[in-house]
Amino acid sequence: MGSDSKLLSSEAFATLLVEEREDRVVVLINRPEVRNAIDQQMVDELHVVCAALERRPKILIIAGVEGVFASGADISQLRERRRDDALLGINSTIFVRIAKLPMPVIAALDGYCLGGGAELAYAADFRIGTPTVRIGNPETGLGILAAAGASWRLKELVGEPLAKQILLAGLVLRAEEALAAHLITGIHDAPELMAAAHNLADRIGQQDPLAVRITKSVFHAPPDAHPVIDQLAQAILFESEAKFERMQAFLDNKSANRKKKKA
Repeated sequence: MGSDSKLLSSEAFATLLVEEREDRVVVLINRPEVRNAIDQQMVDELHVVCAALERRPKILIIAGVEGVFASGADISQLRERRRDDALLGINSTIFVRIAKLPMPVIAALDGYCLGGGAELAYAADFRIGTPTVRIGNPETGLGILAAAGASWRLKELVGEPLAKQILLAGLVLRAEEALAAHLITGIHDAPELMAAAHNLADRIGQQDPLAVRITKSVFHAPPDAHPVIDQLAQAILFESEAKFERMQAFLDNKSANRKKKKA
């Protein structure tokens, strides 16, 4: 697969387990000794993954090891961070980069998904979970705020009233509550979680990759960019080879079905 395949070999990472396939990359957060807490090295390694996926777009599946997605930022590191560290936006920068990846991102959640771990999940396009999921943002209880995306992404995902319960009152949602709020879109037993993530990736993979990429970009465009951005994007897709091939295949299949019914 060229240089990207070598770049994403698991040997290149210490906090992540990385598997690259033809149309997707699977990243497992791998710091079980601290419940997969996100530290600076993990952020650096996630930037490496993003750089590869920006050059060679593929679906990204993110999960954790040993029954935990990510328990949050590494508190021992977070305690020592000062004003200048906050201004660097260490976690927010990588989560924005993940959210802007060309192809969809799937977060497969198990167990604790708190603080920075929750904000990583919010940056994904899809979230599925297990019955043991616990997702929320307890930052105000630690004297800080959820500054890596939750303060603005969460109200878009679940609405302002529930977002305020999570951000201001420390509410942690259980799996069924997260499902009811549409924060996750499915609950799967732990042994089936990764299979469910791959099934979703398979469905995405059946679509035209360019159409998926452009649709994701248009979906996240600011309101005042519409409808012009929709029209420009459609103009690009109307000229693509995949559009002609897929539509012709649809028409051929429709014609074949009609002939079968008449026979």
